[in-house]
Amino acid sequence: MRHVIYPGTFDPITNGHLDIIERATTLFDLVTIGVTTNPAKNPLFSVAERVTIIGDVTHHFSNVRVEGFSGLLVDYAQRLGACAIIRGLRAISDFEYEFQMALVNRKISDGIVTVFLMPHEKYTYLNSTIVKEVAMFGGDVSRFVPPTVEAQLKKKIAERQ
Repeated sequence: MRHVIYPGTFDPITNGHLDIIERATTLFDLVTIGVTTNPAKNPLFSVAERVTIIGDVTHHFSNVRVEGFSGLLVDYAQRLGACAIIRGLRAISDFEYEFQMALVNRKISDGIVTVFLMPHEKYTYLNSTIVKEVAMFGGDVSRFVPPTVEAQLKKKIAERQ
């Protein structure tokens, strides 16, 4: 079975992320969306909340599962028996960082391959930070995230004010 991990913070998941997930489901038998934390980021949602939200917006994919994880990504991939890691590339600026990470992961575990996927060009400008900022200032994010995510964003921002 071709099993891939699509890791990220997904705070929140965007239409760009969903585009990558949809592409991955056609290439792999099983796609695990691994939700994690990033010490450099200040998440709006907890890992458990993100897992629930992502599960809600990906339930129509029969070969997708969502779970939280911590620790090294390659260790997680090995524990799950994954053969690859999916990374999304929006622009050239993403490539240098992602390329470095792919090389480090290969040094740690030569058996895990990194596969780079590009989202549809209409999502190349989109990231979770921008979506959160627009939402925090009361802007319309309906073009950037599914309705469920938009509702959860509004609720979470209202709770924090």
